[in-house]
Amino acid sequence: MHDDIYDHDHPESFEIKEGEIVTDIEGLEMFSLKSVGIDIGSSTSHLIFSHITLRREGASLSGKFKVTNREVLYRSPIMLTPYLSATKIDTDKVNQFIHKAYDEAGLTAEDIDTGAVIITGEALKKENAQPIVEFFARYSGKFICAAAGHNHEALLAAYGCGAVDLSKSEHKTVLNVDMGGGTTKFSLVEDGVVTQTASINVGARLIAFDDNDIVTRIEDAGRTMMKQLGYKVELGQKITEKQKEDFGAYMAKILFEVIEHGPTSEMAKHLMVTPPFVNYRGLKQIQHIVFSGGVSEHVYDRDRTAYGDIGPVLGKNMRAYLEKLPHGVLREPAEGIRATVIGAGEYTIQASGNTSYVSNIDALPVHGLKVIQAAIRNNESVSDALKQALAKFDLTRFTSGLALSLTLDGQPDYQSVRRIAEGIAEILKNSDDPDCPLYLTLDLDVAKSLGGILKDELKVKREIIAVDGIEVGDLDYIDIGECLGITEVIPVTVKSLMFPTSHAD
Repeated sequence: MHDDIYDHDHPESFEIKEGEIVTDIEGLEMFSLKSVGIDIGSSTSHLIFSHITLRREGASLSGKFKVTNREVLYRSPIMLTPYLSATKIDTDKVNQFIHKAYDEAGLTAEDIDTGAVIITGEALKKENAQPIVEFFARYSGKFICAAAGHNHEALLAAYGCGAVDLSKSEHKTVLNVDMGGGTTKFSLVEDGVVTQTASINVGARLIAFDDNDIVTRIEDAGRTMMKQLGYKVELGQKITEKQKEDFGAYMAKILFEVIEHGPTSEMAKHLMVTPPFVNYRGLKQIQHIVFSGGVSEHVYDRDRTAYGDIGPVLGKNMRAYLEKLPHGVLREPAEGIRATVIGAGEYTIQASGNTSYVSNIDALPVHGLKVIQAAIRNNESVSDALKQALAKFDLTRFTSGLALSLTLDGQPDYQSVRRIAEGIAEILKNSDDPDCPLYLTLDLDVAKSLGGILKDELKVKREIIAVDGIEVGDLDYIDIGECLGITEVIPVTVKSLMFPTSHAD
């Protein structure tokens, strides 16, 4: 153990001489994964398989791994999300679609290392949304992420469409507007960092109709806006061309209001499903706007096909507003309709350094651990800090299904790491489950030392998995995968499982 307590692995089979550059040793400086992203949206569903390369940042063997390359292996066709009723998604048809995509890609569940299943927008409100995500998360691969939620979807779209890369490369403030069937998501990206996200109940498929213009689906937000326009639209009735035009124009007006200066009208405020941006200065603040999502194909006039919804009308009206902007403000996305699913398949992935501690590989992989985040400060009781962290989730004691995420102060030494280990051991004494493994994530490279003290010195009997270099938050869940490569890098997928408890107004 080094004096500074930071962990260092020295693989015996590698001798790196002074001045020698090691860049592409699989499992040491880089590793690759097969990823799947599955998006079950209110309008459409699709998936994408990618080959992802992660490389280590910096020269240290404890440096973090970051995604550096993505090669698309297969893009599925776009399927209109099937419904059994206004409140239930047709699970069997979605299941068949995903099975077929795996077959066409020549892949099986065993081939997939990581990825995400996302259910978004109005689809998130359907009565079988949660069981659908859980089912496909189990089917789609041994290490899969189930994620949902308006802000999380906005974040993934901003990465997947290229808005973050654009902002970072040009040092500009970029607004990503991700337009779907049930909601539109906004991401404010400043110098490559997503600083704010928001979402509004405006989308192309709030009212859907068949080839004869008979209404087959109407969401609450669509009904509310049509009522404001003086129309009463019901299932089984015909929607007129004028009603479509007026509805599309009204939604575009609301969206441009939010883009221009934030929601000010009563209708826009009512339709917001998250809080709006804080201290937003509108078009004065942003240099570029990038549209993504299914409706973006209409906004950029790449697709004029009507899919039984208001998409073409909404896109046409948005273009009319955008033509008023100065030349160069509107930019093309790297990905349009597939932005969220690409972001899901790539940007949820993190990887540990080489200093993690695994007492038993049979404790991995593990799925859906609730993150309990605790800041461990010098000269404060570690057990009290952990109890307070548990209390945030109405937990009085440690139990199974948790990942303790520790943020440490200062430069650790043996005494401070021993103190943390003793505090952890203390709360484990009152655990609901004396046999469940202890999963730890840490922001500093002390995982191996902490795990060793807990297991070897304090004689903690349960299995211990301690992973370093992982960034998580209070509302996150994580999956921890099996060790990869010769230096036992551990992939971690961060996800957010946020399902509404009731239908929104």
